[in-house]
Amino acid sequence: MTDTFNTFDSISTAAGKAHFASLKKLETALGVSVARLPVSIRIVLESVLRNCDGVKVTPEHVRQLANWQPNSDRTEEIPFTVARVILQDFTGVPLLADLAAMRSAAQRMGHDPQKIEPLVPVDMVVDHSIQVDKFGTPDALDLNMKIEFERNQERYQFLKWGMQAFDTFKVVPPGVGIVHQVNMEYLARGVMEKDGMVYPDTLVGTDSHTTMINGLGVVAWGVGGIEAEAAMLGQPVYFLTPDVVGVNLTGCVKPGVTATDVVLTITEMLRRAKVVGKFVEFFGEGAAALPVTDRATIANMAPEYGATMGFFPTDEATCQYFAATGRKAAQVDLIRAYYQAQGLFGIPQAGDIDYSQTLSFDLSTVEPSVAGPKRPQDRIALSAIETTFDTLMQKPKAEGGYGKTVEDLRRTYTVEGGGELRHGSVVIAAITSCTNTSNPGVMIAAGLLAKKAVELGLYTPSHVKTSMGPGSRAVTEYLKTAGLLPYLEQLGFGVVGYGCTTCIGNSGPLPEAIEKTVLDNDLVACSVLSGNRNFEARVHQNVKANFLMSPPLVVAFALAGRVPFNVDKEPIGAGKDGPVYLKDIWPDNEEIAALLHHSTDAGAYKRYADVGADNPLWDGVRAPTGAVYEWDEKSTYIQQPPFFLPAPASEGKGAPIKGARALAIFGDSVTTDHISPAGGIKPTSPAGLYLAEHGVEKADFNSYGARRGNHEVMMRGTFANVRIKNLMIPGSEGGITLKNGEEKPIYDAAMQYQADGTPLMIFAGEEYGTGSSRDWAAKGTALLGVKAVVAKSFERIHRANLAGMGVLPCQFKDGVDAATLKLDGSEAFDLEGAEAGIAPQQDVTLAIHRANGNIERVALTLRIDTPIEVEYYDKGGILPFVLDQLLD
Repeated sequence: MTDTFNTFDSISTAAGKAHFASLKKLETALGVSVARLPVSIRIVLESVLRNCDGVKVTPEHVRQLANWQPNSDRTEEIPFTVARVILQDFTGVPLLADLAAMRSAAQRMGHDPQKIEPLVPVDMVVDHSIQVDKFGTPDALDLNMKIEFERNQERYQFLKWGMQAFDTFKVVPPGVGIVHQVNMEYLARGVMEKDGMVYPDTLVGTDSHTTMINGLGVVAWGVGGIEAEAAMLGQPVYFLTPDVVGVNLTGCVKPGVTATDVVLTITEMLRRAKVVGKFVEFFGEGAAALPVTDRATIANMAPEYGATMGFFPTDEATCQYFAATGRKAAQVDLIRAYYQAQGLFGIPQAGDIDYSQTLSFDLSTVEPSVAGPKRPQDRIALSAIETTFDTLMQKPKAEGGYGKTVEDLRRTYTVEGGGELRHGSVVIAAITSCTNTSNPGVMIAAGLLAKKAVELGLYTPSHVKTSMGPGSRAVTEYLKTAGLLPYLEQLGFGVVGYGCTTCIGNSGPLPEAIEKTVLDNDLVACSVLSGNRNFEARVHQNVKANFLMSPPLVVAFALAGRVPFNVDKEPIGAGKDGPVYLKDIWPDNEEIAALLHHSTDAGAYKRYADVGADNPLWDGVRAPTGAVYEWDEKSTYIQQPPFFLPAPASEGKGAPIKGARALAIFGDSVTTDHISPAGGIKPTSPAGLYLAEHGVEKADFNSYGARRGNHEVMMRGTFANVRIKNLMIPGSEGGITLKNGEEKPIYDAAMQYQADGTPLMIFAGEEYGTGSSRDWAAKGTALLGVKAVVAKSFERIHRANLAGMGVLPCQFKDGVDAATLKLDGSEAFDLEGAEAGIAPQQDVTLAIHRANGNIERVALTLRIDTPIEVEYYDKGGILPFVLDQLLD
């Protein structure tokens, strides 16, 4: 480690003197005002300064970032070396498969396979595999975990192999919690120590909501597994110097308003402000007064408002949170001392920092809210839920509605075995997701509301599937000690598992009679959940309307059994003494505050002292050993990925795209859930047929997410979401396309095109690739033979992942799109202007060969944004590039 700018300094710690790269000394050395840079930029600058080696990170990189200007052109690329990497198992298993495949490739090439080793600490939290199969009974947690281990035995054996094969790869086993909450409560260090140097805890994670840790002052964001793999193998994370939007929080939240209401309102506001791809940094008196858990809730939903981060600087409240969750006093003292020495301690006030743009948000204006039914940024005031729902129900499908009539809304349908359903009936009510279960204020509020409801004689209707999936066992501990868990259990909200559950689509099956009634009558059934995503078919394939809300509101809507009701005038239900209204059971701030101390007792977090303890199911997993994985060709869970096999992924790289055909034409807001679904596998889908052909019974199909270690399943599942709409076939839903006038599954058509040697293109509208940071959304696209995706705009991570897989992301110029060009899939396409090599954000030309023989040309912007992405593309993708670097 070199001290190019003579900035190394020291502070005293409990363990003695520690050195650090001083930003104050850099300010003096360069004669620039580093202190007025956004705090998030300064933390990235520290990494660039400390890792300046003259090769991957140069002195010029340091000077460029130190001279960051609020509103300059963003053409400079930052090489950001992170302190650690965090994974969840859906994205982590294919990443481990890639590492294993790299070792196999190294061995084939005559190299030492153990050269392939993560160079920074890597933690995987197994949280995405638990599903709500059982609910509403005392043994639901035990049964769900047993089913989880039965379904995922092969995957868990593979993870255990990885733990012994790689020195820096650690696994937090199933049954502990959700990755981001475990990161908050256990994994985050605040300040790292290595080789006598102390430096900020920074990371990237293979999940969009990695940003939750921004609430603790940790610079972090979500990346695809592809970028995370490069980061853990010693490559910097490259990104363009960002704009930083400062959000001045003022005022304070009114009584009765929750942190969930605040984040849904902020999400709405920041989406309108178009902060996509920017750092958002919160400051001001309102930010300083927010509890750290509320900051984390706001930071968690940065992907929903489109920002790279939603950052809150470190202050005394941060230190108190670290102490309250069981961190050692010496570590907390180090965090405080380090950030004070760097001039980074405390929430800035108005005028302290130079931001690219400054917005103001008055917390006192927030009102109780929900969001839905299809997007998290579509906030609805709770007082308007009934009228909004009815309007959406009657709006034509072509305009985003459901196309129902007033008569349809009045009709009820009998469920076999008892009960009734109607449009708007709640069939899933889930307290779920790190966004909210990490926040003791809203969890205690849910428990208090349940207590009052039980005492007044309310009960949950039989058609509502209820569940609670806390983000950590600490939540269960403090709900128990507060005396609230039994009341939640009486209403059906017992613990079903410690993981993401319903928030990522692992809601499990609906009762058969309920699902039959929904399907037979085309009902718009509803889910209510305390999650962060509600895209179509994400929560459950047959639940069309999904509403995000706070945990206490989830309980309230479960009791009501329906979404459309007037919360001010209509009762939640009939209690033992008459009608009960929401106001009768809503807890006040004083009641919540009186119980919050249970969540700040470090004893609630003592289980983290040994995260693998008391887990006999995990202990019972037997795994192979050795440095190189022995691939099993018969496995339907883990297969050697094709990216490093002798037929190189780079074959034909740089070849001109000529005679391409459209595989699909999509509209706006196509998400990674649409592109690479994580939910159930239909027996009639290409993936389902593949599993059946390999002897897998339907009951054992598991989910796409669980089978991400098998590229054969995943490429068949690409574009297989049941709600995806290919405009080549107007009015259609599901993963189908047209080839020679015949409707075919997208996978089947793609394989036929590959056999013919025909390149493929995808066309799309705004926000293509919004959603979870799924590397398979890009990997699957590439394996289908798609050479370019042309869209009106891209989500940040998915664009980078496409580039990293050797697929060219191209953007329409303003005023032009597939609709204005009247594309219908009958055309052939050439991409001109990239034949002699590419440059970042250059213009290219799309030549459209119409069926009638006419040729039309339109300009596109090539969204290969940075020089390093050009290098990746030239090597056939980031994975071959990294392998070459490691073996060079």
